[in-house]
Amino acid sequence: MAHVTSAHDNTGNGAGLPRVPSIPLSDETSGAAGEQSIGNLVKDATTHLSTLVRAEVELAKQEVSGEVKKAVKGSVWFILALVIFAYSSFFVFFFLAELLDIWLPRWAAFLIVFGIMWVVVAISALLGYRKFRKIRAPERTIESMKETAATLRHVGEDGHETAPAPATGDAVRRY
Repeated sequence: MAHVTSAHDNTGNGAGLPRVPSIPLSDETSGAAGEQSIGNLVKDATTHLSTLVRAEVELAKQEVSGEVKKAVKGSVWFILALVIFAYSSFFVFFFLAELLDIWLPRWAAFLIVFGIMWVVVAISALLGYRKFRKIRAPERTIESMKETAATLRHVGEDGHETAPAPATGDAVRRY
């Protein structure tokens, strides 16, 4: 990672990454810190905090997108293996039918294998249906978002927070 000493020096590191906002490590304005008013210092602090947050979010997006690309490439190989396995299962079922053909008429052997395949399909579909039925909405996240929205709505125009209305019952849970 390139060492960035100033917002002016942040031109990227040549690795194809986009330019990320940065906080200057030295005072880029003329004048000593004692000459600035408290309002200017607060403004600079909030600007730098905003820049820091944006840079952290950008970094997180870059890292996550890189990891997602790796996961997609890896999953392609698993999908290929699954497709080959699915096509090769035909030969296993054909072998089983031919093996049963030794003791039974050929039509009966293939009918038994067909029946076994349908039983496996039915059991798999039932298990999949039961798993999908258990899927629920992310209730804790929804409740947390509602609390945040309620808190932000109750912040007065003078900047003082008023207490939000309490939630009903045990719906509010902290993790």
